[in-house]
Amino acid sequence: MTMEDKDITLKVHGGKTGAVMVVGGGVSGIQASLDLANSGYKVYLVEEGPAIGGKMAQLDKTFPTNDCSMCILSPKFIELARNQNIEILTLSTVEGIQGEAGNFNVLVRKKPRYIDEEKCNACGTCVEYCPVKISDPYNENLNIHRCIYIPFPQAVPALYLIDPAQCVFMQRTECKICAPTCKVKAIDFKQQEKQLEIEVGAVILAPGYEKFDPETKSEYGYGTRANIVTSLEFERMLSASGPFKGEVKRPSDKKHPKKIAWMQCIGSRDTVSGNTYCSAVCCMYSTKQLIIAKEHDPALEATIFYNDIRAYGKGFERYYERAKAMPGVRYIWNMPAITREIPGSKNIAIRYVVNGKETKEEEFDLVVLSVGLCSTPGIKELANKLSVDIDKYGFCKTDNFTPVETSRPGIYVSGVFRGPMDIPESVMTASGAAAAASQLLSESRGTLMKTKEYPPERDISGEEPRVGVFVCHCGTNIAGVVSVPKVVQFAKKLPDVVHAEDTVFACSIDSAKHISETIKEKGLNRVVVAACTPRTHEPVFQETLREAGLNPFLYEQANIREHCSWVHMEDKKAATLKAQELVRMAVAKVRLVEPLQRVSLSLNHTALVIGGGIAGMTSALNLADQGFEVHLVEKESHLGGMAKRIHYTLEGSEVQPFLHGLIKKVKGNSLIHVHTGSVITKAYGCVGNFVSTIGGPQGDAKDIEHGVAILAIGGQEFKPNEYLYGKDPRVLTQLELEDAIVQKNERVTGAQSMVMIQCVGSRDKEHPYCSRICCSQAIKNAIKLKEVNPEMEIYVLHRDMRTYSLKEDYYREAAERDVKFIRFDAENKPQMEIAQADGKEILRITVVDRLLGELIEIDADILTLSTAALAPSNIKELSQLYKVPVNEDGFFLEAHMKLRPVDFATDGVFMCGLAHNPKLIEESIAQARAAASRATTVLAKESVTGEGIVCYVNKDVCGGCGVCEILCPYSAITVDKTEKLAEVNAGICKGCGTCAAACPSGAAQQKGFRKDQISSMISAALEV
Repeated sequence: MTMEDKDITLKVHGGKTGAVMVVGGGVSGIQASLDLANSGYKVYLVEEGPAIGGKMAQLDKTFPTNDCSMCILSPKFIELARNQNIEILTLSTVEGIQGEAGNFNVLVRKKPRYIDEEKCNACGTCVEYCPVKISDPYNENLNIHRCIYIPFPQAVPALYLIDPAQCVFMQRTECKICAPTCKVKAIDFKQQEKQLEIEVGAVILAPGYEKFDPETKSEYGYGTRANIVTSLEFERMLSASGPFKGEVKRPSDKKHPKKIAWMQCIGSRDTVSGNTYCSAVCCMYSTKQLIIAKEHDPALEATIFYNDIRAYGKGFERYYERAKAMPGVRYIWNMPAITREIPGSKNIAIRYVVNGKETKEEEFDLVVLSVGLCSTPGIKELANKLSVDIDKYGFCKTDNFTPVETSRPGIYVSGVFRGPMDIPESVMTASGAAAAASQLLSESRGTLMKTKEYPPERDISGEEPRVGVFVCHCGTNIAGVVSVPKVVQFAKKLPDVVHAEDTVFACSIDSAKHISETIKEKGLNRVVVAACTPRTHEPVFQETLREAGLNPFLYEQANIREHCSWVHMEDKKAATLKAQELVRMAVAKVRLVEPLQRVSLSLNHTALVIGGGIAGMTSALNLADQGFEVHLVEKESHLGGMAKRIHYTLEGSEVQPFLHGLIKKVKGNSLIHVHTGSVITKAYGCVGNFVSTIGGPQGDAKDIEHGVAILAIGGQEFKPNEYLYGKDPRVLTQLELEDAIVQKNERVTGAQSMVMIQCVGSRDKEHPYCSRICCSQAIKNAIKLKEVNPEMEIYVLHRDMRTYSLKEDYYREAAERDVKFIRFDAENKPQMEIAQADGKEILRITVVDRLLGELIEIDADILTLSTAALAPSNIKELSQLYKVPVNEDGFFLEAHMKLRPVDFATDGVFMCGLAHNPKLIEESIAQARAAASRATTVLAKESVTGEGIVCYVNKDVCGGCGVCEILCPYSAITVDKTEKLAEVNAGICKGCGTCAAACPSGAAQQKGFRKDQISSMISAALEV
């Protein structure tokens, strides 16, 4: 195809184009698209498959929160589908590109769906008549579906498509039975490919990954032995929407397995396959699958065979320890071999080594292969078409200091195409790439935007309540325990309920459309949805009401998943009765609710960034380059943070030149106001309108008005009390060792022997998390020392080497340089003493080698401790000032670990860098850009909308006692001393209800939660 062979051309003339193309519709592409659209850009989301969602749409749950993957994705799907500034192009591939950053012409090939997208209403009639059955790729081919199908229940777009390779008519001009059954005449076998030429200013590549194919390695027996499955197949087996409806069954006989083994590193860390990198996610998704499988069957015997457990992410170590502590669970450090299939039972025999000496063979009912993440020929072809450099594995080449930029200006990268990573990192890099694109195109922001128009809001005053109740199956998440039909029949008998029905997935785009149409058709003026958590789904259904012409607050949600089916799965009758009671309470309340209005507030377009390290400066510079004024506050007298102590990265990049260049750019940017030697002493306000007081070095104070805040306050190094640290100059931390190497300290560089001890202050009772960076630090310094002094004996004593993703190659390089790695158990930590040898005093380290089971003595000239990374000392003070939480380890707690990893629950406040969790420089930079992107979604708006559920004061009752003013955590209430009346700033109020609970006169009431509404729910709960 050429640029002349086109059907549609979209052109914008003059300056840079205010549109961005996102290639890939997985979680990374979705996040980038939403950030850009909410920041003022037109987005073209190009997805090769028939629906968005990527591999995450196939997952059962996420860890460590155990959220249902589709339940946290589906609100994103609907938000994407409803956004008029995002055009979704499915079944589409990028074929070529011309132009330069700011003005690209991209050629896109769109395959036919053979369904008219404008006509199809997803009624499903055609499916009933289609005679052709084919394997279902969404369920990893473990079941079948028809040749005409929707990819999965919550798919966006919610449209059918026909598989041309399997359709009898398209292959042999026979059949065509589906066409006359379609009442809207949507089936169109004459559809042809389209070629679209689209002009955009930037491109973000998020094409995702493919799983490693174990059929390419015969030793695994995959494809020839039925009870050996891949991890993604097992995900579908666990899923309520999967081929077995959430029951774990063996493929061979559909029996429940009682003994399951997971084998790690299938297609990862493998020199034979060529995938020598670590796939970064396998250890933890196996642990998640183990926990979920144990929830299905507590008596299950579960074994994970592993090389290193790489639980390096936030909350991962606790999750891993939780799994290890479960009865019937074994983690066996071994690389086992599948030997045979047992005749008759079709069990799988696995041989492995016990205690480093004995060989044991053991039978398992089911074996799960933890397959790695791979690039594909298609992804490599895409990179070639766009002239983007890739590495030897097919992942996109990036630099440590520009982690979301490709080799071609104006084209950015996010997600696994950058290298294997977990969901939070994919989301962070997506927002980071969006920030980079927004920085490039800031002058064109808003030039192509459309404003969504709603129907006039219906005036329901004077109407009797007409309540509609919609009860969700949630696949079998709810319906597998709760009798949904009984709940629907119960709801129909409740006062003022004029309509009640069930729905398989209430959060799917077609269900939301159906609810909206039912509201209009039945004249509903109140709605109750009995489904899952309102924390993620309430905004979805409120928007559905608004699209139907109802006020969004005429809505109530009954959480019958978390509160019923998930907690009472062993007692279905009780779960159903409780679901009925929750619906009765919801109906009782919704009958009394009234329309509420959100307050529109002016927005201050200035940002405050707290922390002058790499993360803070990166965020500040990105926002300033987009045209926003920024105040950068650093408590130290100089910018730079922890990076001032880091000289080089694992990959060999020089840190100090980059850091000095970054500082120069920040200080030279006229929109950035740098406040060094300063701290925040006071803060109040809300998103769009904060006021923070900066205390300067001279004790002076200054109020800064700003619309958003980014907290990037860094971290600190743990200083241990063991191994004579601080008492013997030969005992160093990794940061001190790095400085000694750079300073060419002869005691260090000329040493004959060095020992490094990992996990000092990490993964223990005081700090039960993995500090993530320590293993890479040790490898980095060990390689550097070997370059300086190849004869030096270096020993790394570790529990697991956590060189995840592409860092694995450096672990292998260190081993090839004769760095010796000795594994020890947490219960047998290395010990150190001062000893005499050859007439001199040396450090003697003793450790029990886990492989040999023997005590080893090592004499060392230098002992280096890989110490923990800690949260900053001032984090609690700032968390209280900005009303943001910290977790049990003292780091900032994000709004959602997977999908909102840089947002706080407090609107308008964001985080990045070490204060969020330990991370490497490139990860801090990516997250800093992500924080800037999330901040831009606020700053790009002309105004902000406040809460609808806020406090109000009955002035006829208020006595002005001031209790509410004292207790309000958001400083939203003030008492007029003259009038003796409390006044509420609705823009600041967050609707927490503290004032209403404490008010002695009852004057303070909570909109949406008035006392009569709460009383009605209590009364309903007490009905027999």
